[in-house]
Amino acid sequence: MEEKATHRSPEDVKHLINRLNRIEGQVRGVKGMLEKDAYCVDILTQVMAVQAALNAFSREILGRHIRTCVADGIRAGDGEVVDELVSTVQKIMK
Repeated sequence: MEEKATHRSPEDVKHLINRLNRIEGQVRGVKGMLEKDAYCVDILTQVMAVQAALNAFSREILGRHIRTCVADGIRAGDGEVVDELVSTVQKIMK
């Protein structure tokens, strides 16, 4: 099976990694709150913030995927990219 890859510019990679680094920091912050016996609601609030940040990251990746990989596949006559996109969106929406 052919392994697919997306070619991103160095700027795009840097931007996405910076977002993930911020999310990683948020997760470490939640761990620290737990270790310090923070109030449950405060922890849950931070968990929701992490989830929102991950959702935003996913939306950005999905948008870039549609504008590049999917659009290129459609232009090349690869109808499978649409099926893959539908399957991916269905998984995201679970």
